[in-house]
Amino acid sequence: MTQNPDSHLYAVIMAGGVGSNLWPYSRKKNPKQFQRLFNGSSMLQNTVERISRAVSLENIYIITGRQHARLIYEYLPDFDAKNVIVEPCARDTAPCIALATTVIRKHDPDAVTVVVPSDQFVFDEEQFQRTVRKGALLARDKQGLVTIGIHPDRPETRYGYIQSESAVMIEDEGALYPDIRQFSVKTFAEKPDLGTAIQFLQSKDFWWNSGMFIWHVDTIDREFRRSMPELHQDMMNVHAHLGSDREESVIEDVYSWIHPISIDYGVMEKAEKVFMLAGNFGWTDLGCWDEVIKVLAGEGQETDGPEVIRLGSENVFIRKPADKAVVAIGVKDLIVIDTPDALLICNAGTSLDVSRAVDVLRREGLDQYL
Repeated sequence: MTQNPDSHLYAVIMAGGVGSNLWPYSRKKNPKQFQRLFNGSSMLQNTVERISRAVSLENIYIITGRQHARLIYEYLPDFDAKNVIVEPCARDTAPCIALATTVIRKHDPDAVTVVVPSDQFVFDEEQFQRTVRKGALLARDKQGLVTIGIHPDRPETRYGYIQSESAVMIEDEGALYPDIRQFSVKTFAEKPDLGTAIQFLQSKDFWWNSGMFIWHVDTIDREFRRSMPELHQDMMNVHAHLGSDREESVIEDVYSWIHPISIDYGVMEKAEKVFMLAGNFGWTDLGCWDEVIKVLAGEGQETDGPEVIRLGSENVFIRKPADKAVVAIGVKDLIVIDTPDALLICNAGTSLDVSRAVDVLRREGLDQYL
């Protein structure tokens, strides 16, 4: 019998975090990955649908915090509960990915895993799926770590960067994806200041780090063992107790002492073999309201309801509850986000500062609005 070539391809969707730059929609109890910003579906629902065209639904796992697990069943009632991995508390992406890898590796020791955040938007979904499949081929052929880079169109300081090196050739099963360029990776760079970001843009060999990865479970396990031996040992302990009555308590115990660390800093910057695919599918991380506006404009979607009236106003983005009238007179370049208990007004282009306002609310003890 011929084996399904995709039967060992898995996906991990990271659905933790709060996304404070999308306040007041994104809150602790209902963060941005569960917000319905486009076409009536949440970011998480869109991510599951997107990745399910490249990975079988039964091979898709979602990892989230304990406080948000119930929301997954609310927004994805048909999703298999066995494929929801719960972290006792947030410890950044390295422990998150290590735990998800441990669970999948127990289930399928020959798995190739695609790791994606739940809060990104892709314009060309077919090209994204082709890139994922090519990444799986590259991960198997080179036995290395694969990341997806986005070619920058501006000197962005919000993203980490990847510096590409030489082009890489792989056995591509008849060159199925010749248009998707692949490179070896020279280095990873942390989020730069503006001057450095301008230099990166001018150099032509730096790419935005999309936070998407593809690898064989043995390969990432090897890198955890080499670069983060204590975390690796903790996950070996978890692996030994998966499926037992001690599984939950062992994971709880491990998370009580491990330190937060990103996968970029903990593993990718130190890894021996890292490759990058060019992600030419139109991408944004939806990290602030300005990015949401760009997506809506790019998709040709309506941004306002019928109760919004503009008089002598331009470039004003308004989100509000249903059955509420909003009138904008003689203003321009504004973002207005209205909810039943909170109102955000900021200049267009400044929504990255919303997280600073959230910090002020927290310091003032106004947690009921967070």
